[in-house]
Amino acid sequence: MSTSTRANTVAVCLCALVPILSAQTAQTPARPDPVRAEWIQLFNGKDLGGWIPKITGYETGENFGNTFRVEDGVLKVSYDKYDEFKNRFGHLFYKQKFSYYVIAVEYRFIGEQVKGGPEWAYRNSGVMLHCQPPETMKKDQDFPISIEGQLLGGRPTGERSTANMCSPGTNIVIDGKLFTTHCLNSKSKTFRGDDWVRVEIEVQGSERIVHRVEGQTVLSYEKPQIGGGSVSNFDPAVKKDGTLLEEGYISLQSESHPIEFRKVELLSLVGCMDPKAVNYKIHHIKRDDSQCKYQ
Repeated sequence: MSTSTRANTVAVCLCALVPILSAQTAQTPARPDPVRAEWIQLFNGKDLGGWIPKITGYETGENFGNTFRVEDGVLKVSYDKYDEFKNRFGHLFYKQKFSYYVIAVEYRFIGEQVKGGPEWAYRNSGVMLHCQPPETMKKDQDFPISIEGQLLGGRPTGERSTANMCSPGTNIVIDGKLFTTHCLNSKSKTFRGDDWVRVEIEVQGSERIVHRVEGQTVLSYEKPQIGGGSVSNFDPAVKKDGTLLEEGYISLQSESHPIEFRKVELLSLVGCMDPKAVNYKIHHIKRDDSQCKYQ
């Protein structure tokens, strides 16, 4: 089965169960979703275990102003200890690299933007994909070289999509052509207020990335690679333009507007693809039969 065919199967596994289950009668008990059990909770709901902060102007690991914190079971990005923002962009890195996976976050924007935050950063955050290692970021570097799944909240009026793509130090390919503009809007609707929103981003190594909002596909593109601008004070040795991004770290962004994450979870798409194995999973699209187990 081709990668693209298996990718379509993943989408079916993630999305098609909803109408099937809702159509069941009261006399038919719902069966558990086998894929649901495979999700890994990157955020444990208790603390920042497994996460590494990097804030512009500070060393890796220093959580200035307790910007990233956990309260009441929610991962919060807060600025109550900031006098002004002063371009102190922050990123909270998960400790492990990934290549083929689906990352899901459930988020909401709350409160007011901190004084001095850029106008464009109103209700603006992101899930950064295929990031460079946090320890390779320079002290004054603003953003990691990465692909951003941009999270936006609506303004009082006008439309403002979420799950957009932005590209600090990177480029992508769309319709066979290199796309070098910094951001690309998705087809999502506008989400206003403080309702929770679920965004899933399916990452297939350096092949393809697909953005989904509340189960609906809103954007897709191919061949994420290093290149372009929109990143400052980086180590030139890290920015090797033209290099395809096959894997990398995941990080959550702080860009001056408070945001909360109640869920950060990941579904690995790498694993055993031998149907004879007891741990064969249909949602895997990247073969690693070293993981296979047999009776």
